[in-house]
Amino acid sequence: MRQLIRGRTLSFHADPAETEDAFAYHEDGAIVTEAGKIVAMGDYAALREPGLPEIDHRPNLILPGFIDPHIHFPQVQVIASWGAQLLDWLNTYTFPEESRFAQQGHAPLMAGKFLDLLLSHGTTTAVAFCSVHPQSAEALFAAAEARDMAMIAGKVMMDRNAPEAVLDTPQQGYDDSKQLIEKWHGRGRQHYAITPRFAITSTPEQMAMAGQLVREHPDCHIQTHLSENRDEIAFTLQLYPQARDYLDIYESYGLLSDKLLLGHSIHLEPREIARMAETGSRAVFCPTSNLFLGSGLFDEAGLRAAGVTSGIATDVGGGTSYSMLQTLAEGYKILQLRGQKLHPLAAFHWITRGNALALGMADRIGTLEPGSDADLVVLDSRATPAMALRMERAETLAEELFILQILGDDRAIAQTYVAGKPMLG
Repeated sequence: MRQLIRGRTLSFHADPAETEDAFAYHEDGAIVTEAGKIVAMGDYAALREPGLPEIDHRPNLILPGFIDPHIHFPQVQVIASWGAQLLDWLNTYTFPEESRFAQQGHAPLMAGKFLDLLLSHGTTTAVAFCSVHPQSAEALFAAAEARDMAMIAGKVMMDRNAPEAVLDTPQQGYDDSKQLIEKWHGRGRQHYAITPRFAITSTPEQMAMAGQLVREHPDCHIQTHLSENRDEIAFTLQLYPQARDYLDIYESYGLLSDKLLLGHSIHLEPREIARMAETGSRAVFCPTSNLFLGSGLFDEAGLRAAGVTSGIATDVGGGTSYSMLQTLAEGYKILQLRGQKLHPLAAFHWITRGNALALGMADRIGTLEPGSDADLVVLDSRATPAMALRMERAETLAEELFILQILGDDRAIAQTYVAGKPMLG
């Protein structure tokens, strides 16, 4: 169905942190969608047509749907678990919780709730870690397909340093991943991410199998973790004593490329940063998780200066909110502690086109450009009494965005569209 969605529209065609003329904003704007795609974006007066159905979201802002490039689907029921750093948190909360995904019916139930939570927070695409059980990835892909959401996901490969209930073997990890890739990768809007959890939970034999999958399926993403926590790094280098550094482990198995998403990437050595830049490997900043687990402060400006592309993500359940708005709020504070600035225009670029660029998918998601998938979020900057009171004094678009970034959460999401269809209420 062809339709017109009216409101104040904002879409980025460049990074405001690097370019002055980086976005298109229409005070009385419109987006025309048809068959799940954006066919036009511009001024309402130029796009209205006799008989064309209209949905009026004025005075709210319409942006591309948010993109979350690092989140753990099986951790939905351990978010907000008290008091531990990374390795203790995994052993105390995460691994026991992930073992539940072996139970019949649990993964489909959680998948529906997980995706509904993402949509209620304005997130239309995520890159998700599933559990070691292939049925967890099956359930997530099936639930995303039913909603026509673009999802990137993979079952974790892990064969050591965790309870038996959440381990596979090198061969089983390869076989399960291969079958999931053949069934789901490129099916509709679904994409597979080859997912060795991190070097601590994979033997060299399993890392070699992950590398084989990457060679056989070069169009798949790869997701893992890198240098989140000092103790993690020390343990990793004990397990791989021949490695020059943490990144060298992934490099030695052929994982480095512009398809590789490296969650956290906080405590990096100069050689690691240089190799990430040379290979196009992506860093993913997870601010609420980094603060919650006491992991460290991400160096956005340093990585940018070195030529490393960074995404920004929630990392639920170590992360403490499904909201990309709250993720930006905490990211702003971390960068303040680093002596770095996150301008609100750059922030909203980051969670839309910026994350799409990190995924190599900016031709399909992350903007309101014609030809893009019609994934949209409608933002109400007066959603709460505190926001409405502050908005009385806001004079610019940047001020309004910053109010959304600092005070906003799911209450500021007036509507979320996936492939042109409204998904909320």
